[in-house]
Amino acid sequence: GVIVAIQGLGGWLEWPMKVFSFLGSEQFFILVLPVLYSSVDSALGIRVGMILLFSGAFNQTIKLVFAGPRPYWVSAQVKPFVAETTFGVPSGHSQNAAGVWGIAAGYFRKPWGWIAAIAVVFFIGFSRMYLGAHFLHDVLLGWTLGFLTLWAFLSLWDRVSGWLLKLNFMQQTLLAFGISLLFILVSVLLVNRLAGFVLPAEWLTNALRAGEEPVPVSINSVITSAASFFGLV
Repeated sequence: GVIVAIQGLGGWLEWPMKVFSFLGSEQFFILVLPVLYSSVDSALGIRVGMILLFSGAFNQTIKLVFAGPRPYWVSAQVKPFVAETTFGVPSGHSQNAAGVWGIAAGYFRKPWGWIAAIAVVFFIGFSRMYLGAHFLHDVLLGWTLGFLTLWAFLSLWDRVSGWLLKLNFMQQTLLAFGISLLFILVSVLLVNRLAGFVLPAEWLTNALRAGEEPVPVSINSVITSAASFFGLV
């Protein structure tokens, strides 16, 4: 009912909401990451890249824990403005936006930065509901996990980076590989737990309205995020 009510605000919101959704996507962050690193501050670029890829791998893993549907899969009343193939809980856009836009605001340490970041994060989450990609609880959980990840990064970055600098290159590489491998191994176990999962026929029929068949029981997204995290580290 909440999603239908939000979509009832009018079709004119489709493109503004797609713009906000793009501002919370991994594609957008990967586009701006080289600019941040090379033209603004390499330290900021590294922090944005680290929290983005860690948050992405974490989110895709948690999706396999909850195995929750998308709104447009469940109800034919929800318009599918975007096509999504993974499970919906929690919202990756909301989680990544809270972490990345928050880390940028924390770097600049200006009130206007936090105000702008919070506003963008809010509209990114709202856009995901309008587009039919997420329920309200998906977005709320995404924000919660994103801000918890942000708090951990802001609180522990200096201590952890100081400790890492004491390790030699091989130790640093093995640690990064171990963290990436852990995400993949946990996801393999979760996918194994979901062996035999089949989308209900009604969900599949509704989902195909967006033009793409969901393949939610997969570790492909986790592997991509974990491998990219290892490469960046």
